[in-house]
Amino acid sequence: MTHRRALVAASAALFSLPLLLPHTAAASPAATGSPAPPGLRPPAKQAVAVGSGGAVSSVNPYASQAGIDVLRHGGNAVDAAVATAAALGVVEPYSAGIGGGGYFVYYDARSKTVHTIDGRETGPARMRSDSFVDPSTGKAIPFDEAVNSGLSVGVPGTPATWQKALDDWGTVSLAKALRPATRIADEGFVVNEEFRAQTKLNEARFRDFSSTARLFLPGGELPVVGTRFRNPDLARTYRELARDGVGALYRGDIGRDIVRTVQHPPVAEGSTRTVRPGLMERTDLAGYRTIQRRPTHTTYHGLDVYSMAPSSSGGTTVGEALNILENFHLSSADRVQALHHYLEASRIAFADRNRWVGDPAFSEVPTRELLSKEFAKDRACLIRPDATLTSPLAPGDPRGPGQGCARGTGGVEPYEGPSTTHLVASDRWGNVVSYTLTIEQTGGSAITVPGRGFLLNNELTDFDFTPLTPGVPDPNLPGPGKRPRSSMSPTIVMRDGAPLIAVGSPGGATIITTVLQTLVNRLDLGMSLPEAVAAPRISQRNRTTTEAEPAFLDSPERRALEALGQRFVLAPQTFTPSPEIGAVAALEFAPGGRVTAVAEPKRRGGGSAMVVRATS
Repeated sequence: MTHRRALVAASAALFSLPLLLPHTAAASPAATGSPAPPGLRPPAKQAVAVGSGGAVSSVNPYASQAGIDVLRHGGNAVDAAVATAAALGVVEPYSAGIGGGGYFVYYDARSKTVHTIDGRETGPARMRSDSFVDPSTGKAIPFDEAVNSGLSVGVPGTPATWQKALDDWGTVSLAKALRPATRIADEGFVVNEEFRAQTKLNEARFRDFSSTARLFLPGGELPVVGTRFRNPDLARTYRELARDGVGALYRGDIGRDIVRTVQHPPVAEGSTRTVRPGLMERTDLAGYRTIQRRPTHTTYHGLDVYSMAPSSSGGTTVGEALNILENFHLSSADRVQALHHYLEASRIAFADRNRWVGDPAFSEVPTRELLSKEFAKDRACLIRPDATLTSPLAPGDPRGPGQGCARGTGGVEPYEGPSTTHLVASDRWGNVVSYTLTIEQTGGSAITVPGRGFLLNNELTDFDFTPLTPGVPDPNLPGPGKRPRSSMSPTIVMRDGAPLIAVGSPGGATIITTVLQTLVNRLDLGMSLPEAVAAPRISQRNRTTTEAEPAFLDSPERRALEALGQRFVLAPQTFTPSPEIGAVAALEFAPGGRVTAVAEPKRRGGGSAMVVRATS
């Protein structure tokens, strides 16, 4: 406790400063259309930063700067992670915010242990296994009607995650951690090409909700690149959380407004969209709890790999794929075979995750068995160096050793939204955070809580609307209080008890393949971490085809892999301005406190990596 109190005192300087703009009770619209003042210009972007004293990497320079400022004023990695996440809720509002949830992985340098928080959204008490089924037809409702509705909104877990992380491992209060983000929401940020492009992609559905159009289409127009975008409603919401704690959302006025919005979505006059009301009640918010779970753990070439356990499938699926790959020798000397084995291991692991992984409070998830070396060896026997497996591949049964090599046909991959955001943070004491948070697809449900400045998630569409395979138990059907299966994979890799790599990504189900491919690139193919992040991506998720980025489709490896039977298609552009897979934020640690922070050089407009003290 003495150490904690010392850190609290050291960090007080940053957070004792008053906000630069005064609080006003009356709502004011977002300001846009005029050139941004020079003082609002974002920090310079850089994809790689090397130094010491701590680091932050995220998709946005405003957010990374918020975390770095916390570290420079004595805060620790947890403080910096919460400050960065809150800032992302301002500058990346279509990917994350207090209307969503996520998974927090933390390495504690003092105890040399890894901890996790499951802050996933939950289904309301009135949700049933057939809530996404049309009773008149007995079939799943149209996906578009599910996404853009109150029915898709899960009970948010992000504010509770922030509070839990700060209570257990942080050195500042939530009120202090929120101040940098509140300042950005008040003063505004400069609209970039990515923010405008994401708004344009969502324009049609944003116009169907009056509160969303008012905030994100001010004056009825798209935000203009280079102008200032303010969100005073969110600034006031953050102030209320700072003053009253997260109880303001789970038991207070913010929660009241959320429930009213879910039950009575603010559909714009003249809209022809079918918008279904939601099932959430105030008692659902009051009953929400985060869960501290034991992290998943496996080894890979002598390294310890920790990640998120179910309700996320990230830790089990990345871990199983690594265990399968450990049965082979991957090398940059034969890049084609390395990529072939990576794709096949991912195909197999996805077949197994779709059958077995769900919320462990509602079904028996064989986490230990999925991560066993014996099961991986069973499944590895399916892979041939001269042929490609046929998808959808049937799952194996990790509970029955020796049965993993049986072939068969499985179910199709369920839908999972491709957005989300990820950040990593470290501090001078050696603590590390890998944190993925989301509101599901880009723009979430498209419903903004009136007067509150944040979008609600559409996370409940991560449930399977109907069983994937008729007659086979499905662990991911909707249910009351149930957490939908996720692919979020915040990961920390350790060497000899000390952190080596912290990594994660957004991207829906492609999160798993993005993290897996980044690790294979770094650990097997001899790439540096920046090279591993920048390399073209391919994503196989037990589908008949593998999604690929344009740079890979133009590569000689594509033709060689197609000769083995692999089939490739261009990654979709559904919710991003370009065909991209993932957006990694990562850290790599070297002896002597040296850290390399890495962000995307181009994807999503390029990310932002920063360190406290840079070295050449």
